[in-house]
Amino acid sequence: MIEQPRNEAGTMEVALADVERELALLGDALRRRDDGALERHSVDLHRALVRAVEVFTDAARQGQVPPELRERLAVATRLVAAHRESLARATAALDRAIDVLIPQDRPVVYPRSRTPGSIGSACSS
Repeated sequence: MIEQPRNEAGTMEVALADVERELALLGDALRRRDDGALERHSVDLHRALVRAVEVFTDAARQGQVPPELRERLAVATRLVAAHRESLARATAALDRAIDVLIPQDRPVVYPRSRTPGSIGSACSS
């Protein structure tokens, strides 16, 4: 087993803990349906993920990612995917509700006849 430099493993731990914290906060915001918190924690999660990817990529190049941190990162990745799926379902449900509440103008399939009894007159020209 390769011995990890303490500062490298510590940096990965801090970066991963930030991701896990933001995922938990985002999950709470999703459950509460708190739009402001969703926006805030989405941005914070994105930043934490960018940082974690940088730190883990550097460590992986040197072969220095401890298995327990690798597993925690995999769990966090699955949780991000679950949150993304949850948001996609909520968005689809909202889109359906909007379609019902605010119907789109539908194109007219048959032109209106201008005079009574002129059924088919549009086709008889």
